[in-house]
Amino acid sequence: MKNILITYGDRLSKYAGLSAAALVVVLSLLVAYDAVARYLFSAGSVALQELEWHLFDVIFLLGLSYALKHDKHVRVDIFFERYSTQAKALVQIFSMLLLLLPFGLFFLNDAWDMAYQSYLQHEVSSDPGGLRHRYLIKGMLVIAFVLLLIQAVSEILKAYQKVENKRLVWQLSALLLVVGLGIYTLWFNRVAYWIDPVLLLFALSFILLMAGFQVAFVFASTALFFALISDEVPLEVLQMLPYRTYGIMNNATLMAVPLFIFMGLILEKSKMAEGLMLSLGKLFGNMRGGLAVSVVMVGAILAASTGIVGASVVMMSLIALPLMLKHGYSPSLAAGTIAASGTLGQLIPPSIVLIVLGDQMHLSVGDLFKAAVVPGLLLILLYVVYILLVAWIKKDMAPAIVSDEAYAKVFQRALKEIIPPLLLIGVVLGSIFAGIASATESAAIGVLGAVILALGKGTFSYQLLRYASIETVKLTAMIFMILIGATAFSLVFNELGGGDMALEFFSGDVGDKWMFIFIAMTVIFLLGFFIDFIEIAFVVVPILVPIVASFGIDPVWFGILIAMNLQASFLTPPFGFALFYLKGAAGDTVGTGDIYKGVVPFILLQLLALLIIAFYPDLIYLFGK
Repeated sequence: MKNILITYGDRLSKYAGLSAAALVVVLSLLVAYDAVARYLFSAGSVALQELEWHLFDVIFLLGLSYALKHDKHVRVDIFFERYSTQAKALVQIFSMLLLLLPFGLFFLNDAWDMAYQSYLQHEVSSDPGGLRHRYLIKGMLVIAFVLLLIQAVSEILKAYQKVENKRLVWQLSALLLVVGLGIYTLWFNRVAYWIDPVLLLFALSFILLMAGFQVAFVFASTALFFALISDEVPLEVLQMLPYRTYGIMNNATLMAVPLFIFMGLILEKSKMAEGLMLSLGKLFGNMRGGLAVSVVMVGAILAASTGIVGASVVMMSLIALPLMLKHGYSPSLAAGTIAASGTLGQLIPPSIVLIVLGDQMHLSVGDLFKAAVVPGLLLILLYVVYILLVAWIKKDMAPAIVSDEAYAKVFQRALKEIIPPLLLIGVVLGSIFAGIASATESAAIGVLGAVILALGKGTFSYQLLRYASIETVKLTAMIFMILIGATAFSLVFNELGGGDMALEFFSGDVGDKWMFIFIAMTVIFLLGFFIDFIEIAFVVVPILVPIVASFGIDPVWFGILIAMNLQASFLTPPFGFALFYLKGAAGDTVGTGDIYKGVVPFILLQLLALLIIAFYPDLIYLFGK
């Protein structure tokens, strides 16, 4: 019976995920067609535009259970990766049992009410020419959470099979039941909190995150838990969550997220990066530090074309690291250069970080993209200057590479590799900066451009398209599940008075704009040691937005400071994600100590760039407001 449930649960999620992957391709084509039709032929359709965001909704909603099946819902794995198989299985069981199932059932009940009311009211689009039967897209929330709950049961059964000591599961369950009854008794008797519930909310979330529970489910379930045990938070607050989620589904800005991810994954698999790395390595290799400079250049081009940090770091680790070590480069300099260059995609447009920040701070993504250009160029310049200085002072750390090949041929080959991605970058970013197209439309055009580049290199195939679309579904679902959980968390946080507490602290106790900026940047920097940029953007940033407004701070400038800070979080030892990617790809080629030693100078350079932009804010507007 267990195996049947597991088989059919996994199969449902698989078909849902593959359907969503096919819709990723359809969405890209529809958005590109719509953009071309409207800008070249002045022909547009409200129904077509609504169909696009409906497809976007279906993609990430169907992907929720598929991502869970493949364990793609991100967790803080600082301690989790060191757990035994049985310990990991126990975490998975109680993550599903205590976090996902209660929240999922609660959400499902209210989502059903929302969809049913839409059906009874015969709700249609508010725009003339829009789609009818609005209950269908609202009903997708119901279907998505039914699939998610079925997959959760499948995950519990699979994890239970991995536990050698079955009695331990029941003992821990009994212990947690006793704890739950104790908490309920305290709430029933209205025993006062000894600690402010806002602090308890953060403390419980932090403990669960550090223990290795999935981030999205931690935020969602802790919000539900405190709504149930706190009289200050009426349960009706969370009952509105499906409506808030429907608001996310309507957000045209967020539609750019899966499209840019899709574009980046196509370029990653097309071997464009490999050709760039080898060509630029030969182009700059004849000067001291030249190979490291070429790594920075490749990192910048990949950042502006793919923006996928993990892929960039892994690719350069596999290609550039052995080459640098073979030619006598210092392991620490080689590792630091690769890790830092691979994270440029967090800042350089079209950055997913900037899209998410634009949504959370209610800013134009185009404005953030333009404002991020100078900080990105500044970082590249600082990296290159640092590498050349090290090579000049310590010649043995970054020696020149002697090549017998004619430099003219090397230059021609490098141009051949560089020009296509630069043209793609110019079309995608240029259309956004010029105000010709939105970020979503430019992303769709970028997908078509990436396919053309892959065709030109002879690397395009059905397998490439399948891989890119499936991975897009997984990553998109992970991001939007965190957004749903973070929305629930923010609702409860604000009801508990957390927003007012933060505003009072910064405006009253701190009272100074620059002190607020310093504290905010320090908190984000320290959080970056432990948790991913997505959690910080969805949970911390909304708390800061009203405070930024109260101090009259330029929100675009503040958003860029946050983005630069979040980029640094990828490098900060011992838990920076870029360091994990690098070590995982490099294996025993380079030691952990060398990696940590190598990234420290680049972290300092990032902080220097942050200070420069902080004290000279007008720099971000060199490309216009």
